[in-house]
Amino acid sequence: MPTPHHPPAAVRRAMRKLCADIHDARRRRRLPMAVVAERTFTSRSTLQRVEAGDTNVSIGIYAGVLQALGLLDGLSQIADISNDRIGQALASAELPKHVHLKRKPGASRDG
Repeated sequence: MPTPHHPPAAVRRAMRKLCADIHDARRRRRLPMAVVAERTFTSRSTLQRVEAGDTNVSIGIYAGVLQALGLLDGLSQIADISNDRIGQALASAELPKHVHLKRKPGASRDG
């Protein structure tokens, strides 16, 4: 039997916010759970688990719910380089100090 997943507090906070935002977005659109569940090809009980922040629900289900609410574009931007300050800094640190053109074999310096 698999061990239950116990994410760190920061992950639980982020999931609670995401799920509260999903719940609010569904209600702002005045969409019943049954309609969103149908559009997501899942059950109403799974959608309830999503809105409750269940970390055992697959990310594919979360993505489907976001798509049903018209919010999927935000998911594709989460780890994008434009939002990754640490990744940008690391990539910049690895840039070469000098760039040299490669010469063709047998070409002289005189041209």
